[in-house]
Amino acid sequence: MTEPSGAVPRPTLEAVAAHAGVSRATVSRVVNGGAGVRTSLAEKVLRAVDELGYVPNQAARSLVTRRHDAIAVVIAEPETRVFADPFFAQQLRGISKELTAHDSQLVLLLVEGKDDYARVGRYLAGGHVDGALVFSVHLDDELPAIIRKAALPTVFGGRPEVNEQRVPYVDCDNRGGAREAVRHLRALGRGFIAHISGPLDQTSAVDRLDGYRDVLPDADPALIVQGDFTPAGGERAMRELLDRCPDVDGVFAANDLSAAGALRVLHERGLRVPDEVAVVGFDDMESVATQTDPPLSTVRQDIEEMGRLMARLLLRGLERGAAGNEIPGSAPSSIVTPTSLVLRDSA
Repeated sequence: MTEPSGAVPRPTLEAVAAHAGVSRATVSRVVNGGAGVRTSLAEKVLRAVDELGYVPNQAARSLVTRRHDAIAVVIAEPETRVFADPFFAQQLRGISKELTAHDSQLVLLLVEGKDDYARVGRYLAGGHVDGALVFSVHLDDELPAIIRKAALPTVFGGRPEVNEQRVPYVDCDNRGGAREAVRHLRALGRGFIAHISGPLDQTSAVDRLDGYRDVLPDADPALIVQGDFTPAGGERAMRELLDRCPDVDGVFAANDLSAAGALRVLHERGLRVPDEVAVVGFDDMESVATQTDPPLSTVRQDIEEMGRLMARLLLRGLERGAAGNEIPGSAPSSIVTPTSLVLRDSA
């Protein structure tokens, strides 16, 4: 391929070698992250790269390293949900920061519907990326099977329901955080504590419901209504709860967006928060929790850090494999991060 007329020719590997006074093979090893180059020589090569403005040819580099420096982030949710929910923005920010620090690109793949699984599967199996970060997986989702078929290093965001391949994951202590929220409501003297769950085809929602039941094992089933992690779902669930159980005086919502929806309905019904009904959410997304009326008490999980940890776990696994240190059948350990209760004015 020829350079456009008038363009300054791009520095070549040979030019870097001549400038540094080393062999082409030495430059190639340094540029491609290979071992066996003395520190003093590597520093000369890197100075020459910087001075000449050399940019490696990614296609040629991939042939040598068998790495693409690209990671697929697969979210099993439609575009409208991903870009409306600040949870995904925070997690993507953490992932992006970690990948950027390791000079890797983020390739975002969204699963809108059934027709997208074949497309995503072809892409993952096509040798375009080094690994995948997958989150918001639902029960009976095809993604875990697609990942296995692609034989691609993967880290899940959230605990998979079935994990026969022992794929590593990063999650928070959903059940423990839920227990803390409900114990707080009970300590306030609330006698009719309801739960607005998330979609029960996701393990995070199931774990938070289990945490509620750990504290209130004999709770009336009418006090539990399933939501969908959205403000509209929180509104629908809160209306249903108040119609079923007018005496509700405490609500634990499975996420902050659901709690925000519940608060709107409580205001519509003329119920004072927290005097008549105390509300606790889950996530501690500042853009939501500090903007509700009143500001929301909630369970904090460090969403951005969890994104970082997902990327870090995957990159470490890739580095071990590239260095030949991977033990057959082994996998990086999964991580469960702690949660904490953040008290504001709603409870």
